[in-house]
Amino acid sequence: MTQAIAVDVVFSEVIPVSRARSATLIGQGAIDDLKVVIEAEEVTLAVFDCHLSPIQQRNLEKALNCKVIDRTALILEIFGERARTREGTLQVELAHLSYQRSRLVRSWTHLERQRGGLGFVGGPGETQIELDRRLIGERITRLKSELEDVKRTRHLHRAARKRVPFPVVALVGYTNAGKSTLFNRLTKAEVFAEDMLFATLDPTMRRVHLPSGRDIILSDTVGFISDLPTELIAAFRATLEEVLEADLILHVRDISHADSDAQRDDVEGVLSDLGIEELGHAGIEVANKIDLLDAEASTYWQERTSRKDGPVAVSAMNGSGLNELLRRVDESLSVRYRAITVELAHDAGRLLSWLYEHGEVSEREDTETGIQLHVRLSPNDLARWTVMTLKDGDEYGD
Repeated sequence: MTQAIAVDVVFSEVIPVSRARSATLIGQGAIDDLKVVIEAEEVTLAVFDCHLSPIQQRNLEKALNCKVIDRTALILEIFGERARTREGTLQVELAHLSYQRSRLVRSWTHLERQRGGLGFVGGPGETQIELDRRLIGERITRLKSELEDVKRTRHLHRAARKRVPFPVVALVGYTNAGKSTLFNRLTKAEVFAEDMLFATLDPTMRRVHLPSGRDIILSDTVGFISDLPTELIAAFRATLEEVLEADLILHVRDISHADSDAQRDDVEGVLSDLGIEELGHAGIEVANKIDLLDAEASTYWQERTSRKDGPVAVSAMNGSGLNELLRRVDESLSVRYRAITVELAHDAGRLLSWLYEHGEVSEREDTETGIQLHVRLSPNDLARWTVMTLKDGDEYGD
C-alpha cells in the first residue's frame, strides 16, 4: 500500500501480538528490535498496518524517534493525492479533519498554550487544543454543507439521466482489481489507470454501445478495501450512492490475487452496508486478469465461467472476453424490459420515431388502418410511453 504514494520500503515485518498494549500496542522487545533497524537504515517514517490510538501513536514516535502513522492515516494520504474533482477533494478533506479531530489529545506541548482571557475576570481563557478543536469542528460543518450541495447536484444529474434514459451500469470491486483498465477498454476513454491502490477516486461515466444497439452509461467507482476507516465510509457515501442508483452492477475481481476470495467478501460486505444484500440478483461477477493465471487456475475458472449465470472471465489488459461480457450485460438488461404491442395511426410519426429510438422493435406490420409494432421497453420508458399516449389520445395496449 505504501507504494501508492512512492514511499521506499526498506524493512517490513509481521509482529505477533498476544496482548495489545494500551500504551504502545506492541511489546518492549519488538520496539527495541524496530529501533535498531530504524537507526541503522535511517528510517524517517514507520507505518503500522492497523489502527493506532492517539496515545499509542505518540508513545511509539517517542520510542522509535521517527514519525509513526497507522493504516487510516496512510489511506487518507493516498486519497489526498488521488482526488481531482471538487467533490473528491471535499470528501478527502472531511475525512482528514474527522481523523485529525480524534488525534487532538494533550500530547504536544504547543497544544497546551492558553489564550488570554477578557479583562481581569475572564478566567484562564481558551487553550490552544480547544481552539484547534473548535476550528476543525467549524470546518467540518462547512464541508458537510458543501457536500450536501454536491449530493443535491448529483441527484439532479441522476434524475436527468433517467429522463434520457440510458441504463446505468456500475463497476465495483476491490481496489486495484482493474476496474479503470476495463472501463477504458470498453469506453475508449483515458481514465487514469495504474497498478496501484485507489487509482480512481472520482466517479467517471461514459456511454457504451451494446451489441443489441442499446446504449448504456458505464460508471467507474472508487475501489473498496478491507477495514475501510469509518471516516472514509462516511465521507465517500455520496460517491457510493451511484452504485445504489445503477440498473446493473459489474463486480470486477482480480482472480490472480492470492486473497481474491477475501476481497470478494469485503466488497460484498460494503455493498450489503449500502443496502444491496444480494449481488447475484443485481449484478454480474467479472473475473478479471485471466491472462495472469497458471494452467491449473485457468482450468478452474474456465469451468466456473462456462456455467449459465456464472462469472465472465476477461482480461481488461488484452481485451479477451469483453464481447461475452457485453453480451451478458445486454442479456441482463433485456430481462428487465417488457414486451408490448402498439397500434399507431399512419400519421403518428413522432410516436413511431420515439419507439424506435427508446425501445427494441422486434416486429412491425403496416396495415390499411395503421401500424402495429411489437416492442420491448424498459420500466422507465414504459411509464413515459403510457403518459405520452394518454396525452395524445392514441390507442395503446398490451
